[in-house]
Amino acid sequence: MTAGVLTAILCGVGVAAGITLMLRGLIGVPADQELKGPGTAELLERLKAPGTTRRVLISAGAAVAVGTFTGWPIGAVIAALAAWVLPGMFGKDSSAATEQARIEAIASWTEALRDTLGAAAGLEQSIAATAPGAPVVIRADVRNLAANLKSGTRLDDALRAFAADLGDATGDLVVAALILASRQQARNLGDVLSELAAYAREQAALGMRITAGRRRTRTAVRTIVGVVLGLGGGLMLLDRSYMAPYGSSTGQVVLTVIAALFAAGFAWLNKIAAPKQSQRFLTRLSEHASEAGGRR
Repeated sequence: MTAGVLTAILCGVGVAAGITLMLRGLIGVPADQELKGPGTAELLERLKAPGTTRRVLISAGAAVAVGTFTGWPIGAVIAALAAWVLPGMFGKDSSAATEQARIEAIASWTEALRDTLGAAAGLEQSIAATAPGAPVVIRADVRNLAANLKSGTRLDDALRAFAADLGDATGDLVVAALILASRQQARNLGDVLSELAAYAREQAALGMRITAGRRRTRTAVRTIVGVVLGLGGGLMLLDRSYMAPYGSSTGQVVLTVIAALFAAGFAWLNKIAAPKQSQRFLTRLSEHASEAGGRR
């Protein structure tokens, strides 16, 4: 590898990093997202996730194949990144279905809790009674809540931990109502839970309609990405002389810029097609609780 090619690679990496930071600044960071990066333990867990080894091997194989065929270092990097990212873009979108199932489960559990409270049971007893029959999606979270209460954890603290386990904006509404009821001994908690359950089911139905609309957008995104990549690959296979200028050092720099621009466009298209996550509001309860404890 000559010094010119190495310089081109470094310039390409710098351009890609700059564009990534610019897009990150434009997109912003959600309010409930931690600013610190993932720790070593989290990175190891991601590497241990099912399918990660296969994705790494496929990406490495794509890099070797494209690098050998074209002789372009940047081409190998682009192939590796494409092999890593594109399966998620072209694959089935399961996040929306998972979120919808969680909202429906929260609605069902809220109704069960309301019915149990209607039998003149206390809030903690009602939670314990609904834990065994809670919907499968949130059963483990509800059982953890019941176990915390059984072990002597204060109701407020247990509910905060429960909200963190659910990680859902609709769940935050239910937990907030339960916290207020535990502090003020609200007598109309059953009516509030009924309204929250109805709201959750409306959210689930709305999510179904939004998902159907976004499915068409995702199809359009896949078509655009497929046409662009297919055109580039076809030109490389059928008319290599047309792509020959990209083999020079300057061509590698230009290819890096072009790839970064296309990647930014694909990222925006994928963001348009991705479901928008509802913003949670019970995200700093533990911090507030510790601050309150310190002031006392």
